[in-house]
Amino acid sequence: MGQIEIAYQNLYTFCLIVMGLCIVVALSRSVRGPEIADRILAINMIGTAVISAILVLTGLLEETWLLDICLVYVLISFLAVAVLATVYIRRQKKEKKEGDK
Repeated sequence: MGQIEIAYQNLYTFCLIVMGLCIVVALSRSVRGPEIADRILAINMIGTAVISAILVLTGLLEETWLLDICLVYVLISFLAVAVLATVYIRRQKKEKKEGDK
């Protein structure tokens, strides 16, 4: 292995460690809250970090099938955040309607 490959491998490893730390921080934020919007945003951040980690693993392992998994995960993550946001908006409207009575 040449020096360039070792440097890239170290860079990929460093990026994966940083993304893992970001996931842990976002997970703690999604548990603590305090608002539901903060939790939804933290879940979206976790999804984005996982997508980035899969892309880094694609470069590290040189496996192109991981890109397919990444695309599927992007779609699922987007759909999950859209559903959570819709539920949150409906709940807010319902609470507002009940508060007006």
